[in-house]
Amino acid sequence: MAEFQWNIFLAALGLALVIEGLPYFLAPNAVKRIAMRFGEIPPGVLRLLGLLSIAGGLAIVALSRYFSR
Repeated sequence: MAEFQWNIFLAALGLALVIEGLPYFLAPNAVKRIAMRFGEIPPGVLRLLGLLSIAGGLAIVALSRYFSR
């Protein structure tokens, strides 16, 4: 079994934090307006968006592993 690659994990985590932080840094007022509207979205729609986001992220990881061989 391959050894866990901490350097790749930490790089991915750092990149995720950078991407997550960009909207708050670049457009904090827009983030506030969008966050207030989240209360109006039905839970089922939020779950679907979360599921699609997870599936998209997994697909990107799978593709990156496939092409890095």
